[in-house]
Amino acid sequence: MKKTMTLFMALALMVSVLTGCGAKDTGGSGKESDTIKIGLNYELSGNVATYGQSSVAGIELAIDEVNKDGGVLGKQIELIKVDNKSDSAEAANVSTRLATRDKVVAILGPATSGNTKGATPPAMQNKVPLISSSATDDDVTVDSNGKVREYIFKTCFNDSFQGVTMANFAFNDLKLKNAAILFDNTSDYAKGLMNSFKKTYPSLGGKILVEETYQAKETDFKAVLTKIKSTNPEVIYIPGYYEEVGLIVKQARELGIEVPVLGGDGYDSPKLLEIANKDSLHDVYYTNHYSPMDTAPEVVAFKEAFLAKNGKDADAFNALGYDLAKFLVDAIDRAGEANSEKIKDALASTKDFKGVTGSLSIDENHNPVKAVTILELVDGEPKFLKKLEP
Repeated sequence: MKKTMTLFMALALMVSVLTGCGAKDTGGSGKESDTIKIGLNYELSGNVATYGQSSVAGIELAIDEVNKDGGVLGKQIELIKVDNKSDSAEAANVSTRLATRDKVVAILGPATSGNTKGATPPAMQNKVPLISSSATDDDVTVDSNGKVREYIFKTCFNDSFQGVTMANFAFNDLKLKNAAILFDNTSDYAKGLMNSFKKTYPSLGGKILVEETYQAKETDFKAVLTKIKSTNPEVIYIPGYYEEVGLIVKQARELGIEVPVLGGDGYDSPKLLEIANKDSLHDVYYTNHYSPMDTAPEVVAFKEAFLAKNGKDADAFNALGYDLAKFLVDAIDRAGEANSEKIKDALASTKDFKGVTGSLSIDENHNPVKAVTILELVDGEPKFLKKLEP
């Protein structure tokens, strides 16, 4: 009996060793797989749903192209798409599910800074790379002590870069010396842009006449706008998201406030025009990641492919999502296998990745070094003004 048990255990050990030696790429599933699973943690419903929906549409186009070309590492990519409902707590739940139940090798999204921060702890705990293409808050990839979050990356520039850019644009390009600020004090995104603008504009010689706040989901801004109007600003800086900004600009014009309005990439949504109407959207300028007027061959090819697949023109979030997916695929290919740890290392070492929103390299804080675009809304339509290198 003892000999039989000894022989059985020896055979079991041999099988285990041989299985380990011959183990193949699991695609994040824990077992051999013909696909590589990538999780999508996005705002598909809720207050900022257009950002998530647009990002996912760009990602899906990119992955369709990759799979049609044979996939990566000889495998097809499988997208696991889950709605975080534009809520940071739900973004955390989605991140946990994707990492532990769905066994993805990487997570793309969320779209906003607040939701990305919510999704970060589960990704870090489970050692799954998480990458956002639009979470612009400066502290997304670093903690309060300045330590880099090892598994968190982004492919968009920081809020500080946007705020500094628009402060310089207001003072040096538009020659406006007196500004008012109106920002969403419930948003990390808005506060980040506001702080960098507030610090830079006075250092150039400009004066901030008044600083006012609002909260997400408010709809009546006339009282605060009347207060701002009484200070006679030459320009108003309004960092925020399209739902409130559209109403603010519309109500400002109704009150006779015709000065230029400046903001950030949160303005980029087709809903902005619906909310504010084209007559209100004049002398509106904002920083963004992409210009649809760019004639670079890769941009033209992307626009044509997106139009053919979706039946509409691409916006900045479509382009950001597209680049994000291709950026991850590039890292998986360089990693040599669908292994989260190796993918993380490949992401960190990215140099001169060329996308439709520009070329980027990942710096020591897991942020991209890339250009920023300034757009002007003319009758509600974005027009390219200039592109600034970092």
